[in-house]
Amino acid sequence: MKLSNMLSIDVVDADLKAKDKNGVIEELVDLLVKAGKITQRKKVLDAVLAREALLTTGIGYGVAIPHARSDDAHNIDEVFNRSEQGVGVENLMEKADIVVAFGRSSQGIDFSAVDNMPVHLIFLLVASGESTSLHIKALARISRLLKHYYIRELLKKAKDAQSIIDIIETEEAKRME
Repeated sequence: MKLSNMLSIDVVDADLKAKDKNGVIEELVDLLVKAGKITQRKKVLDAVLAREALLTTGIGYGVAIPHARSDDAHNIDEVFNRSEQGVGVENLMEKADIVVAFGRSSQGIDFSAVDNMPVHLIFLLVASGESTSLHIKALARISRLLKHYYIRELLKKAKDAQSIIDIIETEEAKRME
């Protein structure tokens, strides 16, 4: 699983407009809706905001990874055309188990991050309830990639969405299987 394979220009925003955490999350969810990656905007937004209310996803160093996975309260499996009864075989190969959006805030956002620093780089993950291991792997991959100062700096200085994707692809190739 590569982050660069999950990202495309239509789910990357190099210039987020929102001034607060909820606004940023909403912008990123809207990117996924506009790109046709999800259909249940309200369910996804509610799930991500509910998860964020439990504990900040601001992991420090200017990075946040807001995320949500389907549960009893927010059945976002519908986003992936799955019913509560399970996944139809015909849908297994056609539908993604996880979708990702990326946004960059030049001014920085208060995410109540663990280091109390403003967040500039935000990855949003939305996963099917059936994809727990994929969800955890994606969170770990983002964390491992963005632990490097110079990668964070490259992403902050990238000129546009394609440059951001290219940086992620190049750095993943250097470091990860």
